[in-house]
Amino acid sequence: MNMYTLLSMMLQHQKEDFFFPSQASANAATVDFIFYFIFYVSLFAFITIVMATAIFAWRYRRSKVGMTPEDSPSHSTSIEIVWSVVPAIFMVVMFWYGFEDFTERRTPPADSYEIHAKASQWQWKFEYSNGASSFGYINAGEYEGKGLVVPLGKNVRIRLESADVLHSFSIPNFRVKMDVVPGRYTDVWFNAIEMGDFPIFCTEYCGTRHSRMLSRVRVVSEDDFAVWLKENQEDPNASPADKGKRLFSANCTACHAVDGSKKIGPALNGKYGTVENIVGGTVIVDDNYIRRSILDPSADIVIGYENVPMTSFAGQLNDDEISNITAYLKSLTE
Repeated sequence: MNMYTLLSMMLQHQKEDFFFPSQASANAATVDFIFYFIFYVSLFAFITIVMATAIFAWRYRRSKVGMTPEDSPSHSTSIEIVWSVVPAIFMVVMFWYGFEDFTERRTPPADSYEIHAKASQWQWKFEYSNGASSFGYINAGEYEGKGLVVPLGKNVRIRLESADVLHSFSIPNFRVKMDVVPGRYTDVWFNAIEMGDFPIFCTEYCGTRHSRMLSRVRVVSEDDFAVWLKENQEDPNASPADKGKRLFSANCTACHAVDGSKKIGPALNGKYGTVENIVGGTVIVDDNYIRRSILDPSADIVIGYENVPMTSFAGQLNDDEISNITAYLKSLTE
């Protein structure tokens, strides 16, 4: 066990302090450790430099008019090496810990339960894989809706989408924050370790009622989560993947197969998450790739299909329908 892991464990489950609310996710302790490490190193350096400056300014001040300065060395190679190398070492350590945590947070675990969050002025709507949905917003100063509901101790990936302007999804207790950008998907993931209700904020100015764009995440047990999903399922046959299958059948089957056979366009079963060879390079088949291929097919042309132009569905399929088709194609890989 290295020092980084040990100190992160020591900080885990700490209560609310001056800088942060309580830690309610598995990754929160790591974020706090990196913050405090950078903060205290910077504080020590600041105090040291200010005190040294004050001491030298007083000790070597010119106390009499016309005093002749004493001879002194113009520089010291040893001192210059020390004040260059030591800070550089700390900078490398800070970068390493930060980058290591960044890459982990940008890679959702394969077993993550996925929830689709859609931001619009001025509310959050959440859609679950079985077709259940919930929302949260402020009305006349009072919170309304059920907000986001997640299971305790399970990896959860939130796929983020904006219906209008730039928003930002933030859960301070989980130490997660991500911009929600119109026209593309972003995501965050977390593993909640504490049951209860925690606030969700929009942390990017999004209009006159930005301050009211609040919601909450409720962490419940796995059993309670399963019950909640069933109780809030609007239609047993209306999961995003089921809706996407119907949309795919109506709009896509003339050119694309889902059984591996070749049609006018490439087969799409088993493609999600793979690397596709396209004109000019490669691309990962993810949510943004699927969206881009539907709205702007010429952006990423698959090798072997250069002379098979695809019609754009911009204006024919809305954001929800594109999300449902994405969910269906994703289900063909699971």
